Amino acid sequence: MANVQAGVPPTEKALQTEREGARPRSDLSRQRLRSAWMFLAPMILVLALVAGWPLVKTIWFSLTDASLSDIEAAKFVGLRNYWEYVDYGDGEGEYFGLLFDPQWWNAVWNTVYYSVISVTIETALGLVFALVLNAEFKGRAFVRAAVLIPWAIPTIVSAKMWAWMMNDRFGILNDMLMAIGVISSPVAWTADPDTAMWAVIIVDVWKTTPFMALLILAGLQMVPGDVYEAAKIDGIHPVKVFWKVTLPLIRPAILVAVIFRALDALRVFDLIYVLTPNNTQTKSMSVFAQENLFQFDKFAYGSAASTLLFLVIALITLFYIKVARLDLGGRGR
Repeated sequence: MANVQAGVPPTEKALQTEREGARPRSDLSRQRLRSAWMFLAPMILVLALVAGWPLVKTIWFSLTDASLSDIEAAKFVGLRNYWEYVDYGDGEGEYFGLLFDPQWWNAVWNTVYYSVISVTIETALGLVFALVLNAEFKGRAFVRAAVLIPWAIPTIVSAKMWAWMMNDRFGILNDMLMAIGVISSPVAWTADPDTAMWAVIIVDVWKTTPFMALLILAGLQMVPGDVYEAAKIDGIHPVKVFWKVTLPLIRPAILVAVIFRALDALRVFDLIYVLTPNNTQTKSMSVFAQENLFQFDKFAYGSAASTLLFLVIALITLFYIKVARLDLGGRGR
């Protein structure tokens, strides 16, 4: 204790004084905690209603034989939509269900492949753009605003616009590439199995790189200018300053940007649905779930796909947070 000499046992009066001095701080902490919960309670309630309840209903429907034509007559069937073994009676049988559906695992692979490639490219380009936009030059405000235009355009509009540009008969992309000799004949970018996924990735990178640049730029703005002044005075090469100073300081911003973008990429639906409809080479988990829910009238099967989609995203997110050692509590490491 601060008011007790070293080596001298504290008296009862001293202990009482310490307890009286600590009580107001404890009461203040409890008051702040109550206030925090009062502010958070409405948001938690809204999330429970608009996200939690639909999730619970989706999980329930995945355990039934629900059909879109008569959803109220759904009956509990357990895990049949996930896996079921059918015995043919001759000593042989076969497994059915979502976990044994090759189309589902193809959709999982497409989603993960698309997410890893697109997020990696967007992070690299976003870092480059953020460094450029953080520098001092004439017209910087205009350039910052112009860079955000692709991100501001709705995804449906972007997908339709690029679909016309990539058309193999009258698309401007083929015309430009043929004019400079890159290709010798028109390419069906969104229909060819070899280029369909890359067409989706190109459009996504064009649209979402500004979002990554914006988040990383916010991190760059928090780096003290004195650090660069000291490095300049010491004669440290700018490349070394980037690797040893800038990158470590903006690492938290980059990690947060990556997890935000990865969550969005794993749930991709509209871009693929509009740009490459009915294409197994680009079908994502969300598109697979939507088709079974509404187009094929397999509501229970689609609900099972939606449930597994949620689990896959949750597991990948938890794994990323663990590996990246993100400090979500704000306590520091």
